[in-house]
Amino acid sequence: MDARISELTIASSSIQADIAGFRETVHNLDQRLTTMEEHVAVLPSQEAELRSLQAKVTDMEDKSRRDNIRLFGILEHKEGSDVKTFLKNLLPELTGLEYSPPLEFQRAHRIGPLHRATPDKPQPIIACFLRHEQARQTILAAKSQESYSLEGHEIRVAADFFRPTNEKRKAFLALRPQLRNLEIKYGLFEPARMWITYNGKSSILHMFFDVASVVD
Repeated sequence: MDARISELTIASSSIQADIAGFRETVHNLDQRLTTMEEHVAVLPSQEAELRSLQAKVTDMEDKSRRDNIRLFGILEHKEGSDVKTFLKNLLPELTGLEYSPPLEFQRAHRIGPLHRATPDKPQPIIACFLRHEQARQTILAAKSQESYSLEGHEIRVAADFFRPTNEKRKAFLALRPQLRNLEIKYGLFEPARMWITYNGKSSILHMFFDVASVVD
């Protein structure tokens, strides 16, 4: 009998130890759950702060590129070894502008590895003007003309934007031919806004939208 009681006592002690261990585990889990709930509670504010910071970074990036232009469609190696001199001769011919003082660039080069380009899609050239006003004149002149050409190849001149801004601007590409077909007046403004006039009313659109909501 004494041996049986001793076995029960040992088993009871073991169960109590297990229970104590379970209680500690549950307590730890409860603390971790509380910590997670606290973190989840602040996520909306952190997400809003992150979006605000991302918007500020994008705005700073776009502003730092205001002196830049990108040129698409120029056959590779056409610029030779001196891209700046090539552009000093090319841009007045393409735009019809008489730059005064003469054009000067901080830097100018092809974007990306040349060996990945194809003859019908050469890598673009990016140029940073020394004078901001000349960059703006060049971009405005490009917007006022339907197209440029160089030895039979269409050349496109565009402002230089940060990648997220470019992605936003691309969101408008599918809408533009639809607006033209509907004879709706529109314009694309920097950095990524579209102005639309329909039935005498004007709207400013940002990023993604449904065309039906615009033209209905």
